[in-house]
Parts: sequence; structure tokens; C-alpha cells
Amino acid sequence: MKFRIAAGMSILGLMLSCGTALGGTLEGPLQIIVSKDLQELKIYDGGVVVATSRVSTGKAGHSTPTGIFSIIEKKRSHFSNLYDSAPMPFMQRLTWSGIALHASNSVPSYPASHGCVRLPNDFAKTLFSTTRRGGHVLITDREIVPQRILHAALFKPVVVLPDTPLLSEAGLRPSLIEAGDKSVEVAMTDPKPEVMTPVIERTERDPIRILITRRGEREMMMDLQALLTSLGYDAGVPDGLHGKQTVAAIRAFQLTEGLTDDGTVTPELIAAVYTKAGKGTPPNGQILVREKFKPLLEAPITIRSPEIALGTHFLIARAVDADKGTAEWYGVSMDNQLPKATLKRLGIATEADASAPDALTKTLDRLDIPDDTRMRISGLMGEGVSLSISDTDLGRETGDGTDFITVTRKVQKAEASAVQGSKKTKKKKQSSITVVN
Repeated sequence: MKFRIAAGMSILGLMLSCGTALGGTLEGPLQIIVSKDLQELKIYDGGVVVATSRVSTGKAGHSTPTGIFSIIEKKRSHFSNLYDSAPMPFMQRLTWSGIALHASNSVPSYPASHGCVRLPNDFAKTLFSTTRRGGHVLITDREIVPQRILHAALFKPVVVLPDTPLLSEAGLRPSLIEAGDKSVEVAMTDPKPEVMTPVIERTERDPIRILITRRGEREMMMDLQALLTSLGYDAGVPDGLHGKQTVAAIRAFQLTEGLTDDGTVTPELIAAVYTKAGKGTPPNGQILVREKFKPLLEAPITIRSPEIALGTHFLIARAVDADKGTAEWYGVSMDNQLPKATLKRLGIATEADASAPDALTKTLDRLDIPDDTRMRISGLMGEGVSLSISDTDLGRETGDGTDFITVTRKVQKAEASAVQGSKKTKKKKQSSITVVN
């Protein structure tokens, strides 16, 4: 087994040691990508491959799901709850529905599992010793390679200047879950000190996980309830439910404004409530943050040209320098064909093309994040912060005890070429672990 030496550090030494969150563990600057067409797992440090191994993903009828996952549980000794207590040593769970990385004595270079990702024993053991809960794992139909992304929309650590007004624990929306019991301090630019030495609030916290997606029905309803109450129509606690009290508040508003008092929620009603409250155009996007699998905050954002799909993208920050206020972001775009019903529900007329070289940049161009939200998140920046972007909101796999999980669907037009590529790869891949020179 050989690994590439990167950034003056022996990755082999890194892989064989249990580091801290900032010491190079896989939820930090390194990331795992499993390619189903190559039946291969690669570990990247930025855009550089530092280790690779063959794998076996799910066979026909037991396909391994693709998407953005994270390690939510680890067990050295584990037995399957679904398949006759089959041994799954060095198990690293990716979903509570039963998908995991684990060691196996049978790892042919073709799909052979019941849905999990099988790894050769030696590699699985070494990988297990390196990762921690929260480390990201991407599973894709075709090979993708992280690329360095430079864009003004990406977050950078904020430099806090002493003796300037601070924004601390500012509420971003009525339904906001506050960021724990510690205040978050960020810089304000007015007034600006004449000559000051930048200082940083040092924290010891796990990397945050950020998700940008479209506004869901629940979030729209919560905002509507809060605005109706602020206008004097008591809609109750903003819970996102279209209950009796909310219906009564809507009907009272409709009667006052000369609208049909049927209590239904329509785009026209939402626009009327926003206008009456002086809030402008209703936001169509949202940004959510989790840390240690728990929600930290959520806030509205604006997605320009909403009729164009955002696509599915994943980015991770490395070389985060709080003193300089800089970070290196590496990102990938992933195939994800949305069902026709979803496209219609979201009002998407133009689908995403993950293979386009500027797909991620064009998506970032369309995101308008309020300054206070950006400053709040910048104050939480650290090594290994990740950002997922998706058209669909929290799916069934994202819940208590998980990071943001995005399950993708294979693009049908790529099916034939992926199958051909898989056949060619079967003939080539023979060894357990590929050497990276």
C-alpha cells in the first residue's frame, strides 16, 4: 500500500494516526469519493489524490444510492440487521436506512453487495482509524474530481477588530434556532478604526455543515404565520402547519384586504402579506447550518433566475486562515436528474448540467445571501467547513443525528456510457489497492 506525499506531510503517517478535527481527518481538508462506474474509492487532499482502493457497490436490485453523505456511526465489529447477521467489520454508517462502508473478504471489481460499499480488509481498517463521525463521503455514478473554486459568494473566516460594534446573537428570522450558548461576534465596517491590529476569536469546534436550497413549503408557511401575527392576525406559533388558527388568521387578513376569504395559501396571498408587512418580495431560497449533526441556524436567501435548476454541488474548505481571513474551497458538481413532478412543483424549466465546466460558478453567481447572515456564518468558519447546494430541501435521509444528506438520481442519458465504462473497468481493475505515483 502506498500513498502520495502532499504538502510536505506523509499521508501514510496521517492515515495511520487518529488526528484531531484540524489535524487532517477526513471531515477536514481530505474527502472520500466513491465512483460506481470505476468501482473505486479515492481520497482527495484538495484536488490531489492521496490514496485509492477498489470497492464493490450494490448489485442489481440492491443499488447503492448516490449523493452527498457523511459518517454518522462507526463500529469496529458490526453485524447486518438485514442480511442474516452478516459480518461488517470496520463499519462506517452513511445512512440510518442501512448504507455503510465496511470491510469484506469479497471485493470484486464490480457491483456485488446488497447496497453497502465493500472495501478490502486492510484498506477498511486503515480508513477506519483515520476518519471521525461527520467525515464526508460522496458516492457518484461517474468519476468526479474536486476543483479549486474562487468565487465571492463563498464564505471566508471573519477578522474581528477590537473596539468596534459587534453583531452578537442576532436573530435572522422568527423561527431561528440560535447558535448554542456561545455568542458569535462578527465585524461591522462602520465606524472603522484608524489603525488597529486584527484579532481573532479562537474556538475549538467541529466544522459546520452548510446547505443552500430552495425554500420549502414548511419554511414559507412559518414566515407567513410570523408575518400575519406581526400584522395583528394571530396565526399562533410559527410551526409550518396549516392548522385552524392559521386558517382563521388568513381568512381575517383576506376579509380586511378585500380578498376571497377561503383560508387557502397561494403565491398571491403570500405576496400580499409580504407587501402589507413591507417585506418586499418573498425569499425563494434558504441557508441552513448544522454542527455535530444538530441545527445551528437557518435564514432566507434569494435565488435569482429560479426557473433554472441550481444543480447539486458539494464544496469543502481547506487551508482556512483566520488571521488572513482566507480559505481554499474545492468543489464538485454531481449528476442529479429531478423527477418531472419535482421540476413542476419547483417551477424549474431548465435542468442542470453537471458536466458543464462552469456549472458550479453559474450557480454561485445566482445566490444573494444577506450581509448579516453571511457575517454570522463567516464567524463560524474553520478547517473542513462544507457547503452543499441542492434544488430539493431536506430529504427523508436528513434527520436527527445526521448532517445534510442529498440523495441524487442518475441522469438517464448517461446510463449507456456508464455501463460501457463499467465493463471496460472490470477487465482492468485487479489489485486491491492502486498505487498513486
